[in-house]
Formats: sequence, structure tokens, C-alpha cells
Amino acid sequence: MAGKIGKRLQAARKLVDANKLYTLDEASALLATLPQAKFDETVDIAVNLGVNPRKAEENVRGTVSLPHGTGKVVRVAAFCKGEKIKEAEAAGADVVGAEELVAKIQEGWFEFDAAVATPDAMALVGRIGKLLGPRGLMPNPKVGTVTFDIGAAVEAIKSGRVEFRVEKTGIVHVGVGKVSFGADKIQANISSLMEALVKAKPQTSKGTYLKAVHISTTMGPGLAISPAEFRV
Repeated sequence: MAGKIGKRLQAARKLVDANKLYTLDEASALLATLPQAKFDETVDIAVNLGVNPRKAEENVRGTVSLPHGTGKVVRVAAFCKGEKIKEAEAAGADVVGAEELVAKIQEGWFEFDAAVATPDAMALVGRIGKLLGPRGLMPNPKVGTVTFDIGAAVEAIKSGRVEFRVEKTGIVHVGVGKVSFGADKIQANISSLMEALVKAKPQTSKGTYLKAVHISTTMGPGLAISPAEFRV
């Protein structure tokens, strides 16, 4: 039996036209004015892409620096050795190490949200690839999280760089800020993400690339945005 819908969500749903394709401007403005939960909700975007993720060449993945950040404190783990330890710590990494950090994770510790590594530490990180991979925490040179410029990588993540990756269903989910940001900042963050997604379109992708775009808050209804807003 479905749970009872709260008064706040009922009120929010009345303000949203489920059959309308909003412009980005309209959706951002409306989202920021819907009845709010008792906490600062995350604004999420879900983009349905016309790709086949089972094909390696259509496995859309990348990073983008959101102009206003995510509003979330991101805990970063840095796998590195020698002088790079000091560099990572100075950049704000929350936990830094090599063998001892790998051992800690093997024991079940996962109190971090993102991971970076220097190339010479990847042999160690490979030992826990099966633990990090399913959680989306495996450092990857294609998205800039495996680099000798470890300080810059840590700073980028801390300042609001997010990673996007298409799921098996062909959908990309990304948190693009907090409701408290207001309409303008939410819109700017979404625009930056969508620009990056459009640039990441595989050359082998045929037909409609952006099939559907929806934004919502953690506890709120979804708003459909016209894909034509982000022409490819």
C-alpha cells in the first residue's frame, strides 16, 4: 500500500504542471519557490540520453565545474606518496595515504565522497578496485582524478567539480546545488552541466541525443524541461 502523501508535497504538486515542458528559466524559478522541506534540499537533474551505454564508445562520462558549487561538503581521499602527501593535504584532502589507506578501505572504511590518486599509486588502488568501482569512487585518468597534479585535482573537487556518467538505463543523474541557491544560481549550474553533456555526445550516437530532462528537489515533484533548451 502506498504511503500517505504529506501536505507539503501535495501543495508542491499542485503548483507543477505534470504535462508541461518548462523552459530552464521557468523551471529554475518555480523550483526555488515550491514549499520546502525542513532541510536544505538538493536539486537533482536526470537526463535521458539517446545512447547505448553497453557500447564502450557511447559510455558518456566526464566532469564539469559548477560555477556555484554543489553546496555539499565533499570529503576527498587522496592516494599518493612522498612529497605529494603534503601537496594533497595543503589542497584540503580529508584523508591522504597509500598502503595504510588501502588497508583501511579493505577493512570496510568508506567515509569519503570522491577519490584522487597519483599514477604511481594506482597499482595499490587497483587492489581495491572492486570495492571502489561499484561506489563510483575509483580514480580515473579520463576524468582527471589520476594525476601527478594532485593538489589541483583535490581543489577542483572541493570547489564544485562534479563527475557525470551515464547509467545502464541511459540516464545521467547529477546533484546541481541546493534549493537555497535561488533560481539564478540553480539555472547557471544546470546550464554548465548541460553544456558539458552536449560536448560529450559520442560521434557514434544516432538520432535524438537529449531525449528528456527533469529536475527535482530531494523531497519534491519533478519538472520536465524541454530538451530544445539545450540544442545539439
